[in-house]
Amino acid sequence: MAPYDDWNKLDEEEEDELQDNSYFEKNHDVILFAIDCSPSMLALRDDPNYEDAKTSHFLGALNAAVQIQKRKVIVGPYDSVGVMFYNTTRRNESGPGSEIKKGTYVYQPTSVINAPKILDLNQLINEARDNPDLLSEEYPPTDKHIPVGDLFTSCNWILRDGAPKSASKRVFLITDNDDPHPGLHNPRLITSARTTLTDLLQAGVTVEPFFITSDEKSFSQHKFWTNVLVTDTSSEDDADLLPPSLSINRIEELLDQMRFYESTKRALFSIPFELAGGLVIGIKGYGLVSEQKRGAYKYFVDLGDKMEVVDSRTTYVDEVRTHSSLCRVSHSDHVAQEQEAEVDKGGVQFGMTLGATVEDEDTEEHGFGTRSVGAGRRVFYTGDEVRSFRTLDLEPGLKLLGFKDRSELAFEDNVRHSIFIYPDEDAYAGSRRTFAALLSSMVKKGKIGIVRALTRRNASLAFCALLPQEESQGEMWAEPSGFHLIPLPFADDIRAAPIEEGFRAGKELVDAARALISKLALRNGTYPPDSYPNPGRFLPAIAERRLTRTVMSALAFHYAQLEATAFREEFDAASFEDNTLPKNNTIHKKAGPLIKEWRKLLQSDESANAVIVEAGSKRKADVSLPEVEVRSRYETGALMQLRVDQMKDFLKSKSLALSGKKADLAGRIAEWLDEHP
Repeated sequence: MAPYDDWNKLDEEEEDELQDNSYFEKNHDVILFAIDCSPSMLALRDDPNYEDAKTSHFLGALNAAVQIQKRKVIVGPYDSVGVMFYNTTRRNESGPGSEIKKGTYVYQPTSVINAPKILDLNQLINEARDNPDLLSEEYPPTDKHIPVGDLFTSCNWILRDGAPKSASKRVFLITDNDDPHPGLHNPRLITSARTTLTDLLQAGVTVEPFFITSDEKSFSQHKFWTNVLVTDTSSEDDADLLPPSLSINRIEELLDQMRFYESTKRALFSIPFELAGGLVIGIKGYGLVSEQKRGAYKYFVDLGDKMEVVDSRTTYVDEVRTHSSLCRVSHSDHVAQEQEAEVDKGGVQFGMTLGATVEDEDTEEHGFGTRSVGAGRRVFYTGDEVRSFRTLDLEPGLKLLGFKDRSELAFEDNVRHSIFIYPDEDAYAGSRRTFAALLSSMVKKGKIGIVRALTRRNASLAFCALLPQEESQGEMWAEPSGFHLIPLPFADDIRAAPIEEGFRAGKELVDAARALISKLALRNGTYPPDSYPNPGRFLPAIAERRLTRTVMSALAFHYAQLEATAFREEFDAASFEDNTLPKNNTIHKKAGPLIKEWRKLLQSDESANAVIVEAGSKRKADVSLPEVEVRSRYETGALMQLRVDQMKDFLKSKSLALSGKKADLAGRIAEWLDEHP
């Protein structure tokens, strides 16, 4: 969402790692749920959440689609979601979906998320719970699986007609069928599916698979889907790689896993990277940490029977007439004829003073040309000139200046969040291999790169360090290969930290703390952040800084109430749970004796009983006098014996002027005392 102060003004420099401008420029997210209607998906089984109730994988997928849309009302209210069923005999007779392939049905076309759309899907779920056979009756399955190529083609057509061109488009494919095309015709159908998937990728659509397994039937990706789902068709080396797939034992886990995929990874920028003269590759930058901004508010107008959103915009008008602008405006004949006439933003000039003079108007009436500035006058610049000063007329991009040893990059040089850059094969063919060769060579030689960086047109030029990172994987985590773009600080950005002497814990206390920490350490020694939903999980930021747990919990609690109100649901405050709170019972059960032992040693340690004496801070003396004292001085003729600061304090308390010499202040006090006996 745009911040509150999103005014129509000169673009100011922003922190690249904290703001994603592509999100503000209508680069929204579009998700199409493609849900399998096969007999196994519609098969009824006992519902673990409701007593004497039946559920199915298909019903669970519908519920996941509802929950994702509810969260996106807060996360991305301008995002779009659609729902499509495949392997069903139900057809769209008219309207959206009437021209898609046979065996597919558009339940909800891709459109901006709204409450009626979610309520309609929620009503279908409630009716299916009351009548378990409803879904199989309304959406009967086909006799055999439709070609996967037809499925991808239908997805392509639906997203083509309903998704904005600048949006990031994804298909959430939900199925429990690991071999949709068994038999002799499998190779031909696999080739057709891969061809149509290539068309999807070229249209900017990615497929996120959600494979469902159960106790009765396991899911094997290698039977069919391994040969179809390809992440990159431009490189033969990556042809056998799959996007992360999911094996889900319980349908509730489907919703938990979708939380990892519901927020699209939007690039902060996509710019060229000049390695040498005539050698350029394409790169994209991604922010690893972002700051949560305040959401945008909206104005509504009451039309009686409904509320409509007000379409507000900011315009510039002639400030000489209205005295409402904060910058000097170039006048034109059109502006001179009508009061408060709108002024083109391109005519706005920026300077260090306010208002215009008659001389300015006379100078500007001659039209365009070189602006002459009189002696003693301040210089004004247009918005384009200010951007030229900031960017030195350079186009956005990175330019490699040289290399340094890895040891020359100090820890304190990282004063701002780094940006992770990755090759962009779509911008320049061969970018990935060139990028990989540079990365491998720098890692092998222990070097870092020094680059000149201009990430956006309105950003300031900066010098950055390129820190290479090799690809590494663990059981619970994975780090891709790429470069960290670290903005190097200027001299005045680094200040010496105050040197203070601290107390050192004794060896026994350190050993006790080490045993305590080892007992409570996480498995595999890593913290999986995706396993602990943030209490502000409705927020799209990767990491919310400067917000305490209390504030974040309050935000999530507030959004949960808004969600219940919007969808006409009862809000159960007792059901709200903050999973990030420490599990005190488990902690004391595992390490209770160690905690007591460590605390006993801490209390006996000499450093724990030391008292730090802080120097007292000097406070400014109170020089104000009561009115009785000032009046007594006036009556005895000793008013001039008061100091100037005492006189000004008295005048300030009475809302009187503070200008003038001491005699002027005394006269002003005397007048007030005479008027208020």
